[in-house]
Amino acid sequence: MSSQAPLPATSAASPVPSTPAPSTPADRQRRLIIIVAVLVAVIVLAGLITGAIVLFNNPVAAANVRDVMIIFMALEFIVIGAALVVLMFQLAVLTNMLQHEIKPILDSTNETINTVRGTTTFLSENLVEPVVKLNSYLAAITQVVDSLGMLGRFGRRKN
Repeated sequence: MSSQAPLPATSAASPVPSTPAPSTPADRQRRLIIIVAVLVAVIVLAGLITGAIVLFNNPVAAANVRDVMIIFMALEFIVIGAALVVLMFQLAVLTNMLQHEIKPILDSTNETINTVRGTTTFLSENLVEPVVKLNSYLAAITQVVDSLGMLGRFGRRKN
């Protein structure tokens, strides 16, 4: 049994750890946004836990906070109701515009398209079709004349 020395590692067999590529400003900005978002989430969670503990230990303060929150919710419902009224008004205006402004434009466009269709049909039947027929008749006459000329050449003898 002979002992062989291990072969040195080549770059193809085992990759050499490369240096990290320099980060772009967009990558750095993305990392910063993620770090800030995580920190904000942790701070908010800590605040909620602290607030829950304080309110649990002080029921009078909890009742006051509850009352204030009920008032804020009522105000929020009023704002949402007003926004729904504005939305319904805007929907009525949109419906009115569709019926009285857009529909006549579409009708006018449809009438124009029908006029153009009629004009192209008229031109096709009364101008293009006769010209095409005339050209085909002229081509046929030219072929007949050429054919007759070829027959005349075959009948002649070369001297």
